Formats: sequence, structure tokens, C-alpha cells
Amino acid sequence: MPSVKSCAMTGGMIVIVPYKPSWPSEYAAIAARIRAAAGDGIVAVHHIGSTAVPGLAAKDIIDVQIAVADIAAADRLPLGGAGFTLGSPRTDHCPPGMTLPPEQLEKRFYKLGDRLANVHIRVAGRFNQRYPLLCRDYLRAHRGAADAYGVIKQELARLHPDDQDAYYAIKDPVFDVIMAGAEDWAAQTGWSPPPSDS
Repeated sequence: MPSVKSCAMTGGMIVIVPYKPSWPSEYAAIAARIRAAAGDGIVAVHHIGSTAVPGLAAKDIIDVQIAVADIAAADRLPLGGAGFTLGSPRTDHCPPGMTLPPEQLEKRFYKLGDRLANVHIRVAGRFNQRYPLLCRDYLRAHRGAADAYGVIKQELARLHPDDQDAYYAIKDPVFDVIMAGAEDWAAQTGWSPPPSDS
């Protein structure tokens, strides 16, 4: 999945582990905490990232996407009291060859410490809110692409175990190649962003 430069590190090392069947239930528990804290302030909650793709090797960090109506709603979410720590405002990776207005890549970012998790808050309907959902669903539907992506991540972690910049400098363009196929698949199948997972 496209980077947010929030790499899962263990003892300073990038670690990719085999798929864990517990990841969906761990996501569900985190999503329940978010729903309890945020109430009606959110449009949707989704399990995103590699831990959301059955069988895919990943960093042992659960990625969660919250969709909100506007970025001001993101700033009002009371997640701090539920154990989430606000990070600095971020922007997402823009695929090569695309020119997007800054708001299409804008997000807010939280971390959860008691169970490593990243929470990405994006505006519903924007490019960066759609992108991780398409990438997840494409990899779920294309086992070969998911397996190849897992091998790439494992090899990058082996070759660059303590260098986030090198890891993402290679992983992001590789993922952009995968996503070119995902966009074709979306057009052919009529894919659209799914309803909330939680």
C-alpha cells in the first residue's frame, strides 16, 4: 500500500511477518473503539493496508481508515481519550504522472500504542480515501499480485532492514505499477468504494 512513512519497526528494524488470521478481529476491536469515541462524527471506517488482505505478508500494524465529511470534522474527532495519539498533519503519496490538488491528498493521522495501529482520517470521496480501498479490494481479488507484492516487501525488508527511505523509495513505485492494473480492473468491473466495514 502507498506509504505514509510510518513504518512498523521492531527494535529499529523493518519487519515483515506472514499473514496473521487474528488481524481482522484485531481491526474490529480497534474500529469498535473508534466508533465508541467518535460517535456520529464519521462517515465510514475501513480496514485497509496489507493486514486487510488475507494471506498477504505485512508489517504487524493494523491500518484503519476513517472517512469524514470534511477535514474540519477530522480535527474535531475525540480520539485522544480512547488511547489514540494525534500525529502531525500529513499528505499522501501522489502517483507519478498525476497532478492532484493538495486537498485530494490531505489527511489526519493517529497512532494507537497498546496495539500497534495507524489511523488515517481522510475526506469521503477524495482520491486518497478511494485509493487504499481500491488497492485492498484489487489485491483481495488477485492472489498472484498480492503474493508478488508480499515477496517484494519481504525482500526490501531483508535488503534495507533499518532504512525506511530506501524501503519506501522502491516500494511506492512498485505499488504504483500494481495500482495501474487496479484502475483498469475497477473500470472493467464497475468497482466502487464499498460501504463501511464497521
